[in-house]
Amino acid sequence: MHNMNKDKLTVKIYPATKAMANEAAKEVFSCIRKKLKEKEFVNIIFAAAPSQADFLSALAACDIEWRRINAFHMDEYIELPDDAPQLFGNFLRRYLFDLVPFHQTFFLNGWGDADQECMRYAALLAEYPVDIVCLGIGENGHIAFNDPHVADFKDSRRIKVVRLDDVCRQQQVNDHCFDRIEEVPRYALTLTIPALLSAPCLYCVVPFRSKAQAVYNTLNGEISENCPASVLRTKENAILYLDPESSSLLNL
Repeated sequence: MHNMNKDKLTVKIYPATKAMANEAAKEVFSCIRKKLKEKEFVNIIFAAAPSQADFLSALAACDIEWRRINAFHMDEYIELPDDAPQLFGNFLRRYLFDLVPFHQTFFLNGWGDADQECMRYAALLAEYPVDIVCLGIGENGHIAFNDPHVADFKDSRRIKVVRLDDVCRQQQVNDHCFDRIEEVPRYALTLTIPALLSAPCLYCVVPFRSKAQAVYNTLNGEISENCPASVLRTKENAILYLDPESSSLLNL
């Protein structure tokens, strides 16, 4: 394993994807145990993507007091059918939410009045202030669905409606979530960058060669909305976990 720091961000590079996922799960587990000594319930936001599958599976296997955890997710497509496997809520059900007995799970609803849904979910986030965020980085450098053209490091909102850029939509095809880009929804709900960074602890799991350029830009480019994930370099208690492929463009 290779450790480095980039500004305030801790970067950990592992020799294999499974090792990366397992170690990230162990460190999230340790953080949860610490916080449960300080408060009755812990509130966690989870990312949903194939890149998170190994990490989520490893976390589900940990001996966590799940009945003291409230779970959120960070984004959702607008107007996909409720049973669509691509829905992030359904992904998280498969890999975590239906596998362990959470105290509460709060799902984003992509149907109906999107502005009302933003208000509803923002109120939940205010009622249950987030303690931990488990996130990834997209091929265009997004975190959640904050693509470069809609990312705002100073956003006053907790959640908003966004139009997805074509790089983001093509990633969903590359990840084998959709067969064609035409099938990928154009709009989604997303937690904003300030909402994600409000958590005391962030754990960012990023495997795969398809993320190598985004990882390089995150760590070596300017800190700006052109690469939204670069904002992680401003955050204390943020850790970026990489595997050999996602770290392949870094000079180690």
